[in-house]
Amino acid sequence: LVETFKGVIKEQTGRDFPQDPREQLDLAIRAVFDSWNTDRARLYRRQERIPEDLGTAVNVQAMVFGNFGMDSGSGVAFTRDPASGEQGEYGDYLQNAQGEDVVAGTRNTVSLADMAEIDRTSHDDLMEIMTRLERHYRDMCDIEFTVERGKLWMLQTRVGKRTPEAAFRIAVHMVDEGMIEMDEAVLRVTGDQLAQLMFPRFDAAAERTLLAKGMNASPGAAVGKAVFDSDTAVEWAERGEDVILVRKETNPDDLRGMVAARGILTSRGGKTSHAAVVARGMGRTCVCGAESLDVDTKGKQFTVRDGETVREGDVISIDGTTGEVFAGAVPVADSVVVRHFEGEKLDDDLAHAVARIMAHADGARRLRVRTNADTPDDAARARRFGAQGIGLCRTEHMFLGERRELVEKLIVAEDDAGVEAALDALLPLQRQDFTEILEAMDGLPVTIRLLDPPLHEFLPDLTELSVEVALAEERGQVDERAATLLTHVRRLHEQNPMLGLRGVRLGIQIPGLFLMQARAMAEAAADRMAEHGTPRPEIMVPLVASVRELEIVRDGIERVIAEVEEDRGVTLDIAIGTMIELPRAAFLADRIAEHADFFSFGTNDLTQMGWGFSRDDVESSFFSRYFEHGIFDVSPFESLDQRGVGGMVEMGTTKGRETKPDLKVGVCGEHGGDPRSVHFFDEVGLDYVSCSPFRVPVARLEAGRSVLDRR
Repeated sequence: LVETFKGVIKEQTGRDFPQDPREQLDLAIRAVFDSWNTDRARLYRRQERIPEDLGTAVNVQAMVFGNFGMDSGSGVAFTRDPASGEQGEYGDYLQNAQGEDVVAGTRNTVSLADMAEIDRTSHDDLMEIMTRLERHYRDMCDIEFTVERGKLWMLQTRVGKRTPEAAFRIAVHMVDEGMIEMDEAVLRVTGDQLAQLMFPRFDAAAERTLLAKGMNASPGAAVGKAVFDSDTAVEWAERGEDVILVRKETNPDDLRGMVAARGILTSRGGKTSHAAVVARGMGRTCVCGAESLDVDTKGKQFTVRDGETVREGDVISIDGTTGEVFAGAVPVADSVVVRHFEGEKLDDDLAHAVARIMAHADGARRLRVRTNADTPDDAARARRFGAQGIGLCRTEHMFLGERRELVEKLIVAEDDAGVEAALDALLPLQRQDFTEILEAMDGLPVTIRLLDPPLHEFLPDLTELSVEVALAEERGQVDERAATLLTHVRRLHEQNPMLGLRGVRLGIQIPGLFLMQARAMAEAAADRMAEHGTPRPEIMVPLVASVRELEIVRDGIERVIAEVEEDRGVTLDIAIGTMIELPRAAFLADRIAEHADFFSFGTNDLTQMGWGFSRDDVESSFFSRYFEHGIFDVSPFESLDQRGVGGMVEMGTTKGRETKPDLKVGVCGEHGGDPRSVHFFDEVGLDYVSCSPFRVPVARLEAGRSVLDRR
């Protein structure tokens, strides 16, 4: 065998295997160092957020041999079950073998209990040492050992990797055993682990047929019939069908379908595409960027590269944790942790472990946690999950679907009468929206952002409308509505809508729009007071870059609130603040604070503006190369760029409080639910973070960990 290996080495390297032991050692050391730059190592570092420049190390040690006969052997052991966290003997042993033989899977191992029958002395020594190591390190240990001719040798130990379930169970078990305190138990688990526990999962033992693999955009497991447009998704869901919405990419018009669907699958886009961000916010499973799928939305089917076709109505399963897409229905298991957060009384030790750790984290944290919610259902769910209010209620989502036509009429109105008619139609609808949300969050603050979409989201696509009008004219048919609409679409067309007429600019251009929303909020609050509720609405003006912009809008809002107070005979306490999402606003925060009751940092746009990135375009185009070169270790849209964008947050907070020491400051971007970002926001003194309902428990846990980590 040795001669055979020598032949392979000479064939592959072009030289004889070195006979000098020192040269052998040097080459072995170099091989370990070179392993730092393998593709697999780089991928692992990106996943685990390990810095590229950290470097690795080599241990050189004398060895013992487990392959000297049947009285020798090697094994791997854990002081507790790394899958469940339960106590007991967990490990594998292999007679007449070296360590690589144990993990290679080429020979069947035996359990540690069977090892006791083979070599009782070595087994008992191992049990005693495992207990001693766990007591010393006060954690579950992963141990490698060798038996050489009846004598036990310990090779190494380290804190063992474990599943999220095991992490929570082990933490509370060790508290009960007097090994650690509850502070330490909270620090032993992470928000990422909690998030994994909250999503449903596919049954690992079930058979499955892989169709494709994309980006694991939003964790979880979803099974349903493939549908290719939002209307079908809503229609089928209303009749009790589970559906998966399949699109090339999603846009705000798909929101209804995304809400109705069990999961979302796209062939384009990255982890911060519209589909991914909205899916995570709603707790929907999502796989994005499955490029091997050719999605034909008009033909209502998609084709896999090998030719297999999935048509509308065919059942598929998507795994948002791995990015895999399967044919047919794969069995799904519900999350007991979500059932616990929903208020279900469960006799389950994992749910009890999570409850104990969450209670201690809540008792320790300073940072309050709100939610981003646009519907009463989302608000109610977030409240059950522990949200202390709403930090961002996006009103643009309230104007899609059937209401889109009303906004369209407002935008294309040619005179004041047309504008007034459109606003009059929208007012009662908005008032009802706000009344229901204030009811769901009664007694807690609700920050409602005034309309902040680019106009193109409410208007037909320029190219499609142009083609429609041209074809009608060619047939001699005159569609006056379409022709008039085309005139307005051309007039309002923007090369870069995200930097165009949106946010506060829209409120100044069409002042009645923001005033209608302010009146709807004020009247909704008055209605809630009449019902003996305790409404706490807050109005947030978006995309402010100039002090004068905020002054103009605030003056109009205050006049409307005063009118409602006089009409209803009530006194309304409605704070008026602004969203800091432009670098200029961060630099002028001291001046803007003179006219703002609160700041809320919109870190999504602040990241786009700070980096000069379009979130929907860059991740799938060149981010992978940036990861390879170590420019990023994580996408700045997933975890806050603390030096750059975080520097603006810190500066804006400091400047704002120089003007108003009691200025309330929060954050409502996607980063509000990211564990690393939560620690940063806590350290720079923000009052609260706001995140999607499903991220609320994660933010609560990390806010507690942030305080305990600094003690």
